[in-house]
Amino acid sequence: MAAAAVLLLLLLAACPSPGRAGTGRERRDELREELLLSPLPTGDVAATFQFRTRWDADLQRGAVSHYRLFPKALGRLVAALGVRELHLALTQGFWRTRFWGQPPLQAPAGAELWVWFQPTVTDVDKAWKELSNILSGIFCASLNFIDSTNTVIPTASFKPLGLANGTDHHLLRYAVLPREVVCTENLTPWKKLLPCGSKAGLAVLLKAERLFHSSYHSQAVHIRPVCRDASCMAVSWELRQTLTVVFDVFSSGQGKKDWSLFKMFSRTLTDACPLASQSKVYVDISPKNKEKELLEVTPPPTSVHEAVVQGDKKTYAVYDLLSPSLFNTSRSLNVQLKWKRPQDSSEMPIPVLHAQRYVGGYGLQTGEICTLIYNTHPYRAFPVILLETVPWYLRLYVHTLTIITKGKENKPSYIHYQPAQDRRRPHLLEMLIQLPANSVTKITIQFERALLKWTEYPPDPNHGFYVGSSVLSALVPSVIAMKDVDVEQSPLFTSLFPSSDGSSYFVRLYTEPLLVNLPTPDFSMPYNVICLTCTVVAVCYGSFYNLLTRTFHVEEPSRGGLAKRLANVIRKLRGVPLL
Repeated sequence: MAAAAVLLLLLLAACPSPGRAGTGRERRDELREELLLSPLPTGDVAATFQFRTRWDADLQRGAVSHYRLFPKALGRLVAALGVRELHLALTQGFWRTRFWGQPPLQAPAGAELWVWFQPTVTDVDKAWKELSNILSGIFCASLNFIDSTNTVIPTASFKPLGLANGTDHHLLRYAVLPREVVCTENLTPWKKLLPCGSKAGLAVLLKAERLFHSSYHSQAVHIRPVCRDASCMAVSWELRQTLTVVFDVFSSGQGKKDWSLFKMFSRTLTDACPLASQSKVYVDISPKNKEKELLEVTPPPTSVHEAVVQGDKKTYAVYDLLSPSLFNTSRSLNVQLKWKRPQDSSEMPIPVLHAQRYVGGYGLQTGEICTLIYNTHPYRAFPVILLETVPWYLRLYVHTLTIITKGKENKPSYIHYQPAQDRRRPHLLEMLIQLPANSVTKITIQFERALLKWTEYPPDPNHGFYVGSSVLSALVPSVIAMKDVDVEQSPLFTSLFPSSDGSSYFVRLYTEPLLVNLPTPDFSMPYNVICLTCTVVAVCYGSFYNLLTRTFHVEEPSRGGLAKRLANVIRKLRGVPLL
């Protein structure tokens, strides 16, 4: 018994406890979950979730067999297809930058997928097709419709966000499905990739009934390699699952700009994810008016965090779900925010960079794509990279491309154009344009609508055909100097796109998708022709078939029977004509 007791004590001393990293070695993977709640200038509320899983493993060698926090489906996918970076976004709605401000993470309407492959991949197109089919099955989306007709190879717009030894753009693939509809069947597999699922932590707020009753909904998956430490001698893999939703408090029947977690999600927070090393809720309590009046938030936050985010000074109330004192007074956390006085809607700030796009022209033969880019900075000019992807059935006239700024022609510093091939690849247009201070730049290009084959039209051709959003990438100058901060300790809005210096910050914006009508034949005419033809064929063929198959018999006139002869004898006697 004494020997058994000693052996048991030795085993307990050797095994790490659940709350510690272990003796002798550090944990190889960790999970951080964050929630950012931001009141928008229009009175809406934006909620951005981020679940960041970091794994100190080499997925490219394929020697990993045990998965703890990192999803095995995505890990094996990265290893098998030689993926260096993967970015997938499924979005319902459009982020209104002009009224809501710069988003933490914006995505175009529909489905967006862009991937960097390893240099060891020999056939990138084959790997790209296989990858889109596998992701289509994982997320229950229509990504299997990605093919050569909607895939492009950008040269300047999408650079690697993680570690990259080279930037050979032939290893990059980018595609957008603007008609993709996001529903609960896409949200469910996304939540299943979380280490705690939707049973604990911040994920308990992800109630589908409330998330899709909103003005904007976007869920994304980002996979990239990052440095393991400051020396960057080893590589770790990072998985970010983000979800952004915008609630309209007026349409939800509240009638006020005050909100709470329960009003938005119909649930409250009770605990953190047991597997998470960090679980925090950030509430933007920055001044929204000239009087610098802060918003009132309850319960009192654990701490207050100040940072310069996208050129603006922000103040955040931080709730640490791992803090023991947070749930001492109450078993659940229901963050509430109240305005001390009604906000004046005329004081809405205008973002430094925003854009809009629309279709001009008339008729169904020719048209014009117009893009307006606004630079509202009072004294700084900066360049912007514009990416246009146009389907092949809109035949662009490149000689009609015009760029006008303040009434003068604005020549792009760099331009890359790849013409489309019918039924093979779309148009690709990339330009580097200089935006003067406090200016509006108008970009127009004319196109001609092609006539498709009748088998190429969708079931609802009169609804129109979608054109993907334009992509704007720029280093926007900051009015307020930004200090160098620790990226690992920063909230979600500064870690994916870190600032290169203290004078500018990176912004990637998307314009509205376009809906273009093409020359559409009257599909009711074939139905009418079929009905008329079938009627004529039935009548004519039936008559001829009846004449050809009928048997005719000649009947001889009969002389009549005994009754007829007796009647004729009587009529003869009476002098009446015979029968």
